[in-house]
Amino acid sequence: MFGIADDSVFSDFEERELQTPCPRKELDGRIIYVSRDLRMPKEWGAPVLCDFGSAVSGGIEHSEDIQPNIYRAPEVILEAPWTYSVDIWNVGCKIWDLFEGGSLFTGHDPELERYRSRAHLAEMISLLGPPPRTLLAQGKASRKFFSAEGGFCAGIPLQDRIPLEDRETTLEGQDKASFLRFMRKMLQWEPGKRSSAKELEEDEWIRKNL
Repeated sequence: MFGIADDSVFSDFEERELQTPCPRKELDGRIIYVSRDLRMPKEWGAPVLCDFGSAVSGGIEHSEDIQPNIYRAPEVILEAPWTYSVDIWNVGCKIWDLFEGGSLFTGHDPELERYRSRAHLAEMISLLGPPPRTLLAQGKASRKFFSAEGGFCAGIPLQDRIPLEDRETTLEGQDKASFLRFMRKMLQWEPGKRSSAKELEEDEWIRKNL
């Protein structure tokens, strides 16, 4: 979310509520109000991190299912142990979404016509190539999607390989090269090969564009 530096948004909201109160009803001893929109502020504040309802400590390994579908990290889909590095994968996906205007992954299964893990993994392979055997060996669900030899066998065809270079269309030259280097620090199959948040903060592309 973004903070609101324009306090008049709230005073305007209060005044409108006083003049024309929102409809409301009482249900089981609670008052339920119809929502009233805030008008767009004239000035935005700094980004604000929020919604920590599902936050857990990253200092230990976890195995539970997390993350919105299209932002799921490979180790989450494969049910391998995960920790802080799943957030780095998320950051990479989200930066791509914001900068390129479209998602890297959809997970849309052409046969079932909805999100499925096998379709998401097929998209990852199209982007990154096949996953390393070391990662597959850690995943409790790996055999649902990959053979003992590491081949993809989830029942849908793999797409053609389209690396990041061919997907990025807004930059050229050194700017494009530095942006792609930055993205590769986050979008790695193996969690241990992803950069830390501190390392990303020092990246040349971030430094130049902040």
